[in-house]
Amino acid sequence: MVQPISAFSRMGEENAFAVLARANALAAQGRDIINLGIGQPDFSTPDHIAEAAIKAIRDGHHGYTPATGTLECREAVARRTLTTTGIEVSPERICIVPGGKVTMYAAITMLGEPGVEIMYPDPGFPIYRSMIEFTGAAPIPVPVREENGFAFSGEEAASLLTDKTRLVILNSPANPTGGVTPREEIAKLVTALERFPKATVMSDEIYDSMTYDGEAATSLLTFPEIADRLIVLNGWSKTWAMTGWRMGWSIWPDALFDAMRKLAVNCWSCVNAPSQFAGIAAIDGPQDDVVKMMTAFDERRKLVVDRANALPNITCATPKGAFYAFPNISETGWKAKELASKLLEETSVATIGGPDFGILGEGYIRLSYANSSQNIERALERIGTFLAD
Repeated sequence: MVQPISAFSRMGEENAFAVLARANALAAQGRDIINLGIGQPDFSTPDHIAEAAIKAIRDGHHGYTPATGTLECREAVARRTLTTTGIEVSPERICIVPGGKVTMYAAITMLGEPGVEIMYPDPGFPIYRSMIEFTGAAPIPVPVREENGFAFSGEEAASLLTDKTRLVILNSPANPTGGVTPREEIAKLVTALERFPKATVMSDEIYDSMTYDGEAATSLLTFPEIADRLIVLNGWSKTWAMTGWRMGWSIWPDALFDAMRKLAVNCWSCVNAPSQFAGIAAIDGPQDDVVKMMTAFDERRKLVVDRANALPNITCATPKGAFYAFPNISETGWKAKELASKLLEETSVATIGGPDFGILGEGYIRLSYANSSQNIERALERIGTFLAD
């Protein structure tokens, strides 16, 4: 029997897509599914962005581009980075990639191997650990605790650093918790990193423009002391409702950029040209639709927290970023994944069980409020009825 190499047996996956597939299958049977599982905006890509791609196609931009992206697209990312962080980044350090996961894959496979350690948030995006285990590196979870507002503790994270640490993955605002880590906590970890010069940092900042209540995302670019070993992951998917466009960008230290370029040449050649024109339009064009989306997300955030806290034996902390709530269901008597499965099969509400995001996710389910207020109301009512029974 033909089989892949053994490393593939260690590779996990993102269960949100399995839940989505099951939800779609039930919907195809005529079920009224309310999806609070998948993490993508329910808004359409703004018109001016779509029109930029259509125009690019009509203008004949259908060929290969440089592997790291067109200069114009990279320059747009540099402008956006300067606006949001105050830091000037050379376009020669920017790589346009087909989605945020590509940066994760590149960074983790570039630095992970047997005998080294890679730190990642738990609960956190499941692909972090999946790819760490694929490389044979030891996964070291950094706890993200509800009592800390779902932020990591700088001191606790620093205590996990060792001479074997080769990569530290950070994510704020965070998936699945909606937590935003304060700058002072990040600063404690950055200070500790001075003692571990072989440790690279990957900062997943894909939700950097999605914060609430006066909170602000802290970019690791604003810590010059780690500039020579920092990888920044970002992209268009969340901010501009472009998940299916598969458009991301990453910023690399000089020492690693050429390795990333070679990986692009060997793997995906380049991101499709019309989408890069759309990416420029997203960054440089009007941001009215982004503001409207965030206003809607904020209203839904308050609604989902209010309704979740009214459910029997459930408490729900108020998320400060992204578009996820992470209610605590530990007092219901249910295991999280079992509850999520029952909710989908018996109430037609799709959610994600906390353990899909890590060991510390037990006792929680993730609710995405990237859905209408009406659907959120209906979904939480169905969950309440199920728990009451």
